[in-house]
Amino acid sequence: MITFAIRWLTSKKVRTAVQMRHHVWKYVNAQRDLMQPKAIESLESSIQGVTDAINRKEGALNLEDSLESLEKSANQWLKPYPNAGLRENIEVFLVAAAVVLAFRSFFFQPMAIPSGSAQPTFFGITEENLRYKPDAEIPSGLKKIYFSWIKGEKYYQVKAKNSGTFRTIDTKPVSIIPFISKQRFMIGSQKYTLWFPPDSLWKRASLQNGMEFKEGDDIIKLKVVSGDHLFVDRFTYNFRRPDRGETIVFKSTGVPKLTQNTHYIKRLVGLGGEKIRIGDDRHAYIDGTRLEASDPGFEMVYSFGNRPPKDSLYSGHVNGKIAIENNYPHLAMNSQFPDGNSEYKIRDNHYFVMGDNTMNSYDSRNWLDFPRKKVIGKQFFVFWPISDRFGWHNK
Repeated sequence: MITFAIRWLTSKKVRTAVQMRHHVWKYVNAQRDLMQPKAIESLESSIQGVTDAINRKEGALNLEDSLESLEKSANQWLKPYPNAGLRENIEVFLVAAAVVLAFRSFFFQPMAIPSGSAQPTFFGITEENLRYKPDAEIPSGLKKIYFSWIKGEKYYQVKAKNSGTFRTIDTKPVSIIPFISKQRFMIGSQKYTLWFPPDSLWKRASLQNGMEFKEGDDIIKLKVVSGDHLFVDRFTYNFRRPDRGETIVFKSTGVPKLTQNTHYIKRLVGLGGEKIRIGDDRHAYIDGTRLEASDPGFEMVYSFGNRPPKDSLYSGHVNGKIAIENNYPHLAMNSQFPDGNSEYKIRDNHYFVMGDNTMNSYDSRNWLDFPRKKVIGKQFFVFWPISDRFGWHNK
């Protein structure tokens, strides 16, 4: 075997012979039911002759003669396919697609973070309105390509060609053909079109009907940063169950109160059969025992010290009472934990999860637990955009 590998690496003739032998053998198998026994015997004999020549078997023909014999048999007995080159390309594509799908299903599945519920561990789509920052630069040329492809930053700028009142035409992006969309608006009687707009454009750009603009004003001057794209490890949980503190990904299908047929990413806090409450000290309690920053997976979550809770900063976990006290009343509206004394027993074979951005996360505080079988994997590697979160994540 080692000798053959060396010959294959050092001899172009051997590599050509191996490729041709494989190619003919594939066509023999494809047409076997259409050929007479004599034809099959002749082709298999020629294939064996090439194999013997490659292995330098005693009494075998030299490599050139064996390849010539194989080519003669193939031309005599095999039926040519129409558009053979196209067939080969389609076959290669289908094999590659099957490999990608298998890799995605059993090993690592790509996922985009759409919202800010996991911040600052993972970021969803964020924006910065630059309209009132006249010195803010809008990249162009190669710089624009770099920020878009590497950093995930897209910039939008539209200046007023005339003075007038802002009025929307399209409330959301309009798809022209797949992957190409536009969104239109008016300034006075002048129509404007923005191609490839982000979702929630008017909200992100702080635009409302009735706003007045003068000629030369920036109507839209916006920076939008793509959410983190990561690989989900679908392999590990085939051999063990998730541990508390790990950031897990689960399917929402069939889970009440969740957007269906999508995936959520949250930190696992409670396991089946445990009792959980969220104290006024912003720590979760499991069967009466407080989770600490020293517990695996919670080192950053509980690193807030004396700082009050704030959106997009590690702030522990808050109940309804603490949310109201810190001017986040909307968090308390649907919370199943109105105060530090509220307790819930997690159902067997179910998990209780919470987002790291406790001030902006719709999680088990609202919809309680979900079945363990919904878990598909855990976070593994942020591959895009290239930021300080790029790479392996274990926190």
